[in-house]
Parts: sequence; structure tokens; C-alpha cells
Amino acid sequence: MVFLLALLIPLGPVDVVPSVFPGDREFVAREYVSAIAAYRMHLETHGDTAGVCWRLARVEVCMGDVTEDAESEAHYRKAELLARDAVRLDSMNADAHTWLAVALGSIAVFEGSKSKVRMAHEIKNHLDKAIRLNPGDDVAFSVLGSFYAALGNISWLERQLAKLFIGRLPDGGYEEAEVAFRRAIALAPTVIRHHFALGLLFKDQDRDVEARVEFDTALSLPVVLARDIKDQRAARKLLSSLQ
Repeated sequence: MVFLLALLIPLGPVDVVPSVFPGDREFVAREYVSAIAAYRMHLETHGDTAGVCWRLARVEVCMGDVTEDAESEAHYRKAELLARDAVRLDSMNADAHTWLAVALGSIAVFEGSKSKVRMAHEIKNHLDKAIRLNPGDDVAFSVLGSFYAALGNISWLERQLAKLFIGRLPDGGYEEAEVAFRRAIALAPTVIRHHFALGLLFKDQDRDVEARVEFDTALSLPVVLARDIKDQRAARKLLSSLQ
């Protein structure tokens, strides 16, 4: 089921929130280990809260995005558990649903075909909930864009085979992906990930001129997350290949 690898487009972190909890300052400074320590201390002194749990999930995803293989998977799986705790503690918290979707998307690369299909539906469910709860959540829209872009790489025949052997895939494709990415950019125009992901979508569609614009934009923006450095490096290579 090689086509299911299309679902593995990175669903990495894309947002930073104003400092509210101890640990936010360290997170913004990309001092992820210190951020985790500060969030954990807050949990020990104040008990579990959805706000701290989804923040911890976000940090674990960020660390997973810049580590390799088994270490990366371990961070993503910690993120999933933390995000599930956040949803359990407050099912109306949009960020909790967003970061659970991010964690699940990151874990998908380590799963088998049937698990990928099951997770695809769960990812979409949490993204839909996040957007209903907070229509201004650029993170959720960007992740939704990558989700639809992955589905756009799957042909009708492949969908029928998936339905026959491992379960029905969600609907959606390139058109829905572009709408979601453009919404994310409208909400947060200075986030590198939004522009880089839209550039990848255009490249997949052979819309090279538009892809170059998005990659150039991604390179012009300030680094906020550790993952941004990787995305900018990839954007630079892709720009060179499109010249």
C-alpha cells in the first residue's frame, strides 16, 4: 500500500501563542528542554490543566521534528498522550484538538496501512472540531491543508483499493488543500510553515511559478520554531531545482 505514504506529509508545528504559562517564554526561545521542565513544574504545583497539557504536546512535537527515527517517534507518542489528556480535561479547547491531530499525523509514518487509514479519520475529526471551536486557528488550517494535499496524491483507483482492503479514505484533495493553506496564511501571514507547505502543494501540481513565490516568501520570514530552519533549507533546495 505504497500510496498511503502520501498521508505522511509532515504535520509539524506552526504557531506560537502569547506567554501565559511558565514555559511559554522558553518555548518561544526554542529552549524546548527548559520549556518542558517549566510546564511539568506547573503541573506539579497546579494539577493537570488542558492548557499545560497541549503546550507540553506542542513541545514534544517540536522536539520530534528535529530529531531522528526512534527518538523522534518517542516524542510524537508522548505528544499524543499529552494531547489526549488535554482533550479529556477540556473537550472544548481548540488547541487540544489541534495538537492531538498534529501528534497523530506525525505518528502515522510509524504505523501500518490499516492504522494509517483509521488515524486519517481521527485526524480529520479533531481538525474539524478545532476549527469549529476556533475559526481563527491558523495551525489547524495549515495542518488541514497538508492533510488534503496528501489525499490529493491518491488516485481514484488507489482509493477503491483502499476501500476494498483496508478501509475508506476521507474525501478531499488539492483544491481543498489550497483553500485551507490560504486561510492559514490569511490568519498568520508570517508563519514559515504555511508558505512552505503551500509551495509544496503548487510544486506537486506543476505550478512552478506560484511555488517559487511561496518558497521565496518562506525564506524571507523570521525563524520562530526549530522546524522552520529545516523548512527553509528545503525551500532553498527546491527553489534551486525550479530555476
